Amino acid sequence: MIVAIDGPAGSGKTTIARLLAKKLGVLYLDTGATYRALTLKALQENIDLAEEESIAILADNLRITLQGERVFLDGEEVTDKIRSPQIDKNISLPVSFKKVREKMVFLQRRLVENKDAVVEGRDITTVVFPNADYKFYLDADIEERTRRRKQYLQEKGHLLGYSEVKSQILKRDEADFNREFGALKKAEDAVYIDTTSLGVEEVLDVLLSYINRSNG
Repeated sequence: MIVAIDGPAGSGKTTIARLLAKKLGVLYLDTGATYRALTLKALQENIDLAEEESIAILADNLRITLQGERVFLDGEEVTDKIRSPQIDKNISLPVSFKKVREKMVFLQRRLVENKDAVVEGRDITTVVFPNADYKFYLDADIEERTRRRKQYLQEKGHLLGYSEVKSQILKRDEADFNREFGALKKAEDAVYIDTTSLGVEEVLDVLLSYINRSNG
């Protein structure tokens, strides 16, 4: 069973996907974390982020392992490192390349091969798992998404101003919605959920109601 969840930054998909995976007792995969790990690796090795071929080779040899919500790159835990503002600022370019996305989709599918999983990202319902058993698209207005992202960064010790966080989100939205390959969009058969005024448990209940309904 694959539950696929898409949505823009700050829509709540990461929090919801984690909790849903725990509730269902299945694997959790944040595909965004794999792209963040790739970006971190490229920065560590001083690879030009505009060089598609170099980034694709890096993606082809990327060693990522997951332990629940923890992410490891080359055996080192990078769970917090990949969520830093530095990665936010640099991720848009490497994730835009066709060759890179093809390599990463292969990696993402391999990570959940023969497993039940909740998978979240930006092209999960349309590209990575278009035949997923359940598809959801989470969204929220820009002010709420900015508030959530700012709070998350603050909890991690990154004290960015509201306008700077909002600017980063809008820049990421522009890249996500308009890139040529793997663009963020709602799949025709995905359930749309506006999380702006909903609490975490309320959103979780909505997803579970759809899953339980079809299982019942």
